[in-house]
Order: sequence, then structure tokens, then C-alpha cells
Amino acid sequence: MAAKKVKLVLCIDRDNDMYEKAKISGPILGREANLDAATKLALADPTETDANTIFRAIGIYDSLANEPGIQVATLTGAASLGYQADKEIASQLERVLSEFPADSCIFVSDGASDEQIMPVIRSRLKIDGVEIVVMKQAKELEKTYFVILEKLKEPHYARLIFGTPALLLILYAISRSLGWGFEAIAAILAVYLGAKAFGIEERIFRAASNFKFSVEKISSVVYLFFFIMLLVSSWAAFQRYSEAVEEGMDGVKTAALVVKTLANLLSISFMILVAGKMIDVLNEKDQKKIDLPKYGLYAITTVIVWFVLSIASDWVLNISLPYVSFQDFLLAIVSGMLFGFFGIWAMKNIKISLVSKLKLENKELFSENGAYLGKVMGVDPKESTVLYRSPLGQKLSLPLEEVSSVGERVMAKD
Repeated sequence: MAAKKVKLVLCIDRDNDMYEKAKISGPILGREANLDAATKLALADPTETDANTIFRAIGIYDSLANEPGIQVATLTGAASLGYQADKEIASQLERVLSEFPADSCIFVSDGASDEQIMPVIRSRLKIDGVEIVVMKQAKELEKTYFVILEKLKEPHYARLIFGTPALLLILYAISRSLGWGFEAIAAILAVYLGAKAFGIEERIFRAASNFKFSVEKISSVVYLFFFIMLLVSSWAAFQRYSEAVEEGMDGVKTAALVVKTLANLLSISFMILVAGKMIDVLNEKDQKKIDLPKYGLYAITTVIVWFVLSIASDWVLNISLPYVSFQDFLLAIVSGMLFGFFGIWAMKNIKISLVSKLKLENKELFSENGAYLGKVMGVDPKESTVLYRSPLGQKLSLPLEEVSSVGERVMAKD
């Protein structure tokens, strides 16, 4: 006898208006729960299209109610959209499928916004049909409007569209007041755009997001000191620049003097910042302690950057004893690389040791993009791997260093 096929009527609220306006969290599973949620959302905001989309999904469900194996569900994302929203939707879909193992769905959407999540849905479910709910207005105008509006909400596009002109204006004001001319503006803007092009900016923002401010933690005092040091560093660099100009130094030596000043001051402030975060982690539960190697790598990177920049600046300046040769500069680079390799190896082993001591058995394992990988069976300390069972029943393993966080569920790097 052939297995009975089941189907899901799936509605997506990618920007999580359901929680933002009606305080209802996803996933919402079942006709009555969806009807109640849509009613509360419509009462909270009668112009909200997500309510109409859920009503339409309920209508489709009712028309198919006589068929066996039909269910209706609404998934919610995140107000910030982008990666966080897609990750949350993928996680909720895995939870729904664990309760209602559907093999296909009818995707109900309110337009261009939710269509962006379709690749995530297709990776887990076959889509038998798509229903687009459009209010009585120009469809193409609505689509264009929502695409532009939602792109502006995403941090990546917001920084590009608003951040770049803002940076240009700030640089113009500073350059005009200091008499630097447009060359300095062009150089700094080129560095910024280059950082965006090669993904450096995203990595910096991702690392900065780990340093969350809270007055209840020790790191709050450290953050205050860090911001003060940023101001002091900027002032000291400007003073060095002014002194170099008065002494008649050329542009290269002036830049080296400023870089050396910033390297010395900022490295101290960054090390104190990392130390504060490490103290916070040590005061947390054992599950949070696996973040220690990450902050250790931040500290190692800070030391390497300070060391190399200091030697490079001394080599360019060479205005007093002891003089630094080009060979000394190359030796500094090689030493920094060796120290970096050793630091990465040490932090990797510390993380493996910390993860292997945690109780991971029977926890659900997910990738960072929200994909459900399976259930953890245990840890193999000899092989330094996490053993887990996939949804298809396969016994698989994952290197311990790939575990990114541990809580109610285990998260692994993509």
C-alpha cells in the first residue's frame, strides 16, 4: 500500500508583524490558531496585508478539508528581515515538519516580500502551488514599493544607501575644517567601499555584534572605557599629525606616525574590551564558556596587528635609535604569522576541550542558517566529533570545533 501523502497550506510573515503588532509568536499551526491570530492582527492594524494572507490560507485549507492529511500553518521571521528572518523561518518550518511531516505545500504570500523565502521552503518541501494575495491597488507598483521598502530595512542595503552618503558628508566636513582637500576623502571612501566589496565590513559588523552592551554586566564599564579611549586615540592621532606637519615631515612619515599612535592606543583599549567580555563569559553558564576561544582569537589578532603595524611604522620613520631595517619588518611579519598559527591551534584545542565536557545528548542539532541536521547522540572525545542521527536515521559525525553555540539546541557552523 502506498504511503499517504500529506500537504501543508503554508503562510509566511517574513517581517514578523504578527509579533510586532499582535504579540503572537510563530509557528502558528492549525485552523483555529491561525484564525485567532489573523483576527487579532487585523484588529491591531486593519491595513496589514499579512492578516488577509492568513485568511486566504484558511480559505484554501477549508476548500481542501475533505482531503486527508491537510494542515495550515503560519511561520514568522524577524523585523530586521534578511538572514535573521530566513533563519527563524527555517527553524520554525523544521519544528512544524517534526509535528506534521508534510511532503508538499501550497505557498500563500502577500507579494514580493515573502517570495524571497521560497528557496528556503523549496529546500525542505515540494511546492505544489503558489497563491499571491494582492490588495486592490496596482500590483506592479505594490511589488516595487515593497521590494524597495524591505531592502532599505535590511542592514546591508541601509548601510550602502544611507551610510555611504553619510560617510561622504562627514569626511567632507572634517576635511574642510582641517584643510586636507578632496584627496583624503577619496582615499578613506575608497578603503570603505573596498571593505564592502570584499566582505570585510560584514565581518567587522558580525564581530562587533558579539559585544552587546548591558549595564548588568562587568563589560559595561569596559565599554565605557573603550569609547573614551577611542576619543583619546583620535585626539592623540590628530596631535601627532599636527606636530608632523609643523616639523615638515613628508606624507608617508606623517601617516606612519599617526598609524603608530593609533596602534599603541587602540590595541590597549581592544585588549581591555576583550578581557571584559571574557570575564562576562566566565560568569555565565558552562554552555556559554565555549565562546572563550573566540575572544581569545580576537586578543591574538589584536596583538599581531599591533606588533606588525608598530614595526612597520618604525621602519618607515627611523627617526631615532634603534633603527629598524626592512629585514626586521619581514621578520615581524613571519613572527606574526607563526604566532597566529599557534594561537589558532591552541584556541581550537581549548574549544574542543570545552565542548566535549558539555552534555549534548538528545539535543537537536541545527546549522546556523536554520537547517535541521538531526539529534545529538553523544560526543566522541578520541575523534573530537559530535555524533548525531539525521532525520533519515543515518549516523553522522561533526567536528567539535564546528559547534558555534550550545543552548536548548546545538548550533553548528554552515
